[in-house]
Amino acid sequence: MRQIILDTETTGLEISQDHRIIEIGCVELIDRRITDNHWHYYINPDREIEAGAFEVHGISNESLKDKPRFRDVAQDFINYIEGAELVIHNAPFDVGFLNHEFSKLEGEPSSIERYCTVLDTLVMARQKHPGQKNNLDALCKRYEINNSQRSLHGALLDAQILAEVYLFMTGGQTALILDESQVESGYKAQVERLGAIKRDGPLPIWSGSAASEQAHCEYLEFIQQQGSEAAWK
Repeated sequence: MRQIILDTETTGLEISQDHRIIEIGCVELIDRRITDNHWHYYINPDREIEAGAFEVHGISNESLKDKPRFRDVAQDFINYIEGAELVIHNAPFDVGFLNHEFSKLEGEPSSIERYCTVLDTLVMARQKHPGQKNNLDALCKRYEINNSQRSLHGALLDAQILAEVYLFMTGGQTALILDESQVESGYKAQVERLGAIKRDGPLPIWSGSAASEQAHCEYLEFIQQQGSEAAWK
């Protein structure tokens, strides 16, 4: 299963005022594992960034002057997301802006939904935590995810944080074996595999150094100080 965690930054909040995308950040998940196949671009919007938007993301008009237009990266973006499930926090905002950009391209009008499906993690969070704050910062705090680098918003950074939040929100086993025959056959296969291993001589035993022993004892003391009981002390 291929999923793309996506976030954007924009010149302002209103498409009706022709605000544009200035940054797209994407993080790839394959079978719930984060890969190194990121997609990230700053984009020249051909218009001014509102002061309120600049306060949020810190991206200046000057820094975007030499960046490509959306039309220059659109096909590469489509190739990257096509066939995947987009995972977005507050999806209507980002999807609306992406479709606004698609509407400006030459040729037949298109939309993001033509290339992939969309999952909104804000809707998911509201269902999972009704009546609570469910913005990205609140979810990071709830799931104890370090977002200390997030003094300003950034599309790729937010996508990376959202990837971790999404994995926590949907954590647990991805598949359960409920069929007894499957359990039995799996057990037999494991026994056969272990039985095929041949060992020459006794099993080697490695002892920890004095330094590692001391570090271990200190960590157990730390656990004890937090009010927990270390059963193996």
